[in-house]
Amino acid sequence: MRLEFVKMSGAGNDFIVADNRSGALSLSREEVARLCHRQFGIGADGLMLLVPCRSGKADWAWQFWNSDGSDAEMCGNGARCFARYIQRLTGVTGGTSFETAAGVIAATFHDDRVTVTLTPPQSLRLGEEVRTTTGLFTVHSLNTGVPHAVVYVSDADQAMVQALGREFRFHEHFKPRGTNVNFVEVKGPNFIRVRTYERGVEGETLACGTGVTASALVSSRVHGFTSPVRVVVQGGDELEVHFETTSAGFQNVRLNGPATFVFEGSISLPPP
Repeated sequence: MRLEFVKMSGAGNDFIVADNRSGALSLSREEVARLCHRQFGIGADGLMLLVPCRSGKADWAWQFWNSDGSDAEMCGNGARCFARYIQRLTGVTGGTSFETAAGVIAATFHDDRVTVTLTPPQSLRLGEEVRTTTGLFTVHSLNTGVPHAVVYVSDADQAMVQALGREFRFHEHFKPRGTNVNFVEVKGPNFIRVRTYERGVEGETLACGTGVTASALVSSRVHGFTSPVRVVVQGGDELEVHFETTSAGFQNVRLNGPATFVFEGSISLPPP
């Protein structure tokens, strides 16, 4: 069997996207990991399949895996890419919606940029102290579809993203699910730079949409930022996070950024 796919990039966060509206395709965790492998497969931070929405709550739905083959609830950059894939496949122009494990995502199109309206963030925790092998850190946490920790640093270039990110990711403080980890440098009013260690990828990615969102929203509480917040990611692209604040938290959270097609192709899958 051959998999017809499109390779896409959302600010450097890259994905394999394929059409499974027929339901004929079934991938194991091992197959997903092999397809996402950068030496022995196509190479990607995650894999998404377009499937019908059975609940009636959205136009479509996705199946989404991290590069290690584990299930992924949500991904902001992936959501933008997925929306553009739907647009290309179906010809829809104004916008679309799709169901994820984190809830329904709505998307609108602006040339090669997409705005996705994310599900309401949950579990905001500010100013917690977490001890690591390199010292005591003040950590802020927010679930923007997946759990994120936010750590402020004076210079993102000097942040120990791989080593310290991995330690936070598996830290006792964040068990049992673990967390994604964002190292955030304040560049100016309503302007930050973010580097992210992603759970499931188990390393730094060039961008993380839900991490960008979590960092912007936490910055609104910690540094008094107002909407929109500009965010530069490791890949060099700039994203924008729009939001409204309420006494209970945040609402109408939207992430705007690029979503581009890189290439398309087909690859043989091993027989079942």
